[in-house]
Amino acid sequence: MRLKHIFTMAFLLVFAASGAFELTIDPTGNNFAAFADDDDDDGGDDDDDDSGAGGSDRGGSRSSDDSYSGSIQRGGGASEGPTLLRRLFQTEPPASPPRRNAPVPLPEFAANEIVTFGLTEADLTALLAQGYAVLETADLPAFQTTSRRLSVPRGLSLPQARDIVRALPSGQDADFNHFYRSGQGFAPDCRGVDCPARNSLSWPEFPERRGTCGSATPIGMIDTGINPEHDTFRDARLTVERLGKEDRRASRAQHGTAVAALLVGAPGTRSPGLVPGAKLLAVDAFYRSGADERADVFTLLGGLDLLADANVQVINLSLAGPPNTVLERAVTRLVNERDIVLVAAAGNSGPRAEAEYPAAYDPVIAVTAVDRDGAIYRRAIQGAHIDVAAPGVDVWTAASISGARTKTGTSFAVPFVTAAIAMLREARPDLRVAEIADTLRAMANDLGESGQDPVFGAGLLNIDGLCRAPI
Repeated sequence: MRLKHIFTMAFLLVFAASGAFELTIDPTGNNFAAFADDDDDDGGDDDDDDSGAGGSDRGGSRSSDDSYSGSIQRGGGASEGPTLLRRLFQTEPPASPPRRNAPVPLPEFAANEIVTFGLTEADLTALLAQGYAVLETADLPAFQTTSRRLSVPRGLSLPQARDIVRALPSGQDADFNHFYRSGQGFAPDCRGVDCPARNSLSWPEFPERRGTCGSATPIGMIDTGINPEHDTFRDARLTVERLGKEDRRASRAQHGTAVAALLVGAPGTRSPGLVPGAKLLAVDAFYRSGADERADVFTLLGGLDLLADANVQVINLSLAGPPNTVLERAVTRLVNERDIVLVAAAGNSGPRAEAEYPAAYDPVIAVTAVDRDGAIYRRAIQGAHIDVAAPGVDVWTAASISGARTKTGTSFAVPFVTAAIAMLREARPDLRVAEIADTLRAMANDLGESGQDPVFGAGLLNIDGLCRAPI
C-alpha cells in the first residue's frame, strides 16, 4: 500500500505541473478533493461611478487563500499547475499578487499661471518689468473690469509669484488658475420618466413648452458641451456658447446635455424638462486634457460675465473645485451687484472631504443629492455650507446623442433647485437673492437631524405652491 501511495502522489505532482490542477495540502490529513475554479467576478456595474464611464468594474481578480485548506483546484489559467511545487520548496513567502495601479491625481491648477481680476495698467507694467508675461486678456463688461492670465517669472514658485501680485494695490484678488470639474455617474435600475426623482417632489408634468411655470425667468448654466441636435431640445429656447481657446480639445457632451435636458427637455419625450418653456443660455467652458475634462477659473470668469451680460436671473453651476479668490470676488459681485442667484453642486468627493467651490461660498446656494428614499448620496460632500437637498441618484435625463438614461451625482440635483428658483422668481419677482435662499430653506422638508444639518442642509426641496399647472 505504501508503494501505491507513492505512485499516486507522484502522478498527482506531475499532473499538477501540467497546469490542470492546483494542489494544496490539508494539514489535518483529510483526502484531497477537486472543485471548479470560480473567479470572483459578479459582472455588476458600479451604479454611481462619478467618472461618467458607467462601465462595470470587472477586474477578474480572485481572492487567494494560502491557508492550505486541503483541495485540488481545477486550473483555468496559465501557470497554475506548479503552485504546489513552489509552495513545497520555496524558502520565501509567495509574492503578493500585483495590485491595480492607483489613479493618477488630477492637477488642481495650471502650472505657472496667475489670474488677475481688475489689475490696473500701472500694476501690470510693474509686473511685466519683473518678468511676468500676459498669456491672455479678457474684457468683462458685466463686471466692468479686465481679467488676465499671467505667466510667472523663472525662479519663482507659484505661491511666491501670487504673493507678489497680491502685494500690489489692484492685485489683491489674484490667484492660481484653478481647475473645476463636473461630477457624474449613472445606474441602470430606473427606467423612463416614471422614475421617482421628479415624482418625489410632485413636480408638474407640462403638456407643452408654452405657458409653463418658470418660463419667464432666463436661466444660465456653465457646463461641458451640449448636443443641441438632441430630440429633447427641439423647439427649446436654448443657446449654446463655447468659450476657450480654439486649439483645446472640445469637451464631451454627456454631462452638459444631461443637465440642460433636466431644465428644458421637451414635454412628451423620454427626458422632459422641469421648466421646459424657460430660456436657457448654456456656456461650454470645459476642455479636455488627456482623459481629464475641466474648466479653468479664467474661462469660468468669462462664462459668468457672458451670462450676467445676458441678464439671466439664475445660474446653474454643476461643477466643483478648490477655493479661488478671483472666483469668490466674481461670485460675490454677481449676487450683490446684479442680484443673480447662483446654484452649485456640493461635490462628489465623499462625506469626509473638504468643502468644494463655488458651492461653499456664502452667497451661493449649495445643493446635495439624495436618492428616492431620501437617503444621502454616499459620495456627496457634507458641511455647514449645504443649503438644500434634491434628487440626484438615478435621475432620468437625456443621453449625449439620443435617448435617455439615469445619472447620479450632486451635479444632477442642482437643476431641480435651479428650476424651483426660476418658478420662485417668476411668482415673487420682488425677492432678492438672500430672501430666495431663505425661502427655499424655510419651505424644505426636514431630513436627518432636526433643523439645518451638515448632511441635508435644510432638507429636501419643496415646490409646493410655486406652480399651479396641472399634474
